[in-house]
Amino acid sequence: MSIIEVEELARNFGQLVAVDKISFDVTGGEIFGFLGPNGAGKTTTINMLCTLLTPSGGRATVNGYDILRQRSDVRRSIGLVFQEPTLDEYLTAEQNLRFHAYAYNVPREIRETRVQEVLELVELSDRRKNKVRIFSGGMKRRLEIARGLLHRPQVLFLDEPTLGLDPQTRRSIWDHILAIREQNNLTIFLTTHYMDEAENCDRITIIDRGRIIAIDTPEKLKDGMGGDMVTLKAEDNEAAALELKEKYSLSPVVQNGMITFSVPQGEKFLPQLMDSFRSRLLSIGIRRPTLDDVFIKLTGRAIRDEEAGLKDQMKTMVMMRGHGR
Repeated sequence: MSIIEVEELARNFGQLVAVDKISFDVTGGEIFGFLGPNGAGKTTTINMLCTLLTPSGGRATVNGYDILRQRSDVRRSIGLVFQEPTLDEYLTAEQNLRFHAYAYNVPREIRETRVQEVLELVELSDRRKNKVRIFSGGMKRRLEIARGLLHRPQVLFLDEPTLGLDPQTRRSIWDHILAIREQNNLTIFLTTHYMDEAENCDRITIIDRGRIIAIDTPEKLKDGMGGDMVTLKAEDNEAAALELKEKYSLSPVVQNGMITFSVPQGEKFLPQLMDSFRSRLLSIGIRRPTLDDVFIKLTGRAIRDEEAGLKDQMKTMVMMRGHGR
């Protein structure tokens, strides 16, 4: 059963099309991810679904509530962890949570119990009386996740949940997220531009320049590459690529001094290649496709931070308007 339904959702900022008539649904209890570079429309989509931004067109429901007509109901039934930190660093961990409990009308008689529960869930009970300003980045993120769970939402939105954290801390955050989902049968909607993070999702939506390019499980997206990825280097890469194209009907890509192509059952193909290949090979390797490979195939380029993200573009537009341009 769908807990989020989106139809032709769009958002423009003047002439800038941030989200371009996207449609998708999210099943209750799944981890659903938006994968794309900065400026792709990920945060704008979350802000619309969380009623923080009014769509330019289309419709959407969250937990059965319309994001335009039932904004208060939507907000009460979701938790949200923003991309940027929003904790009060001069309050303690438990003070931050108590303020959130008050704002969300958590009954007074169960507030302290809820605070203790979520602190234990993210393993911060022993730091409950410490001021947040002395917390590490990972601890702050865990506290923000605890805050988002305090009023027991049906959907937890995570906007780039591990942005700027080191790999070890990112892994720890994800251990907590996966445990929380398992314990609470919670629906999690997240955005990310980290490929390894996207692997944790039940389904991934690849979004680029405001448009949805593909939606599927990580494994099915990788299976769509057509097999294993083979990388080789020859004395003459151009000649070797031409031979691969003519003799084996492959579509090799020559990039950064290497030739890359996909082929079904790569471990069986390589012995045949070695027996009959005319070009002299210097190195050869084989691996399963990654989400990086999928993104490159679908968009024609590697995922990367854009030179100017959506916020920067919006600031520029505001400045231009202010100068009467």
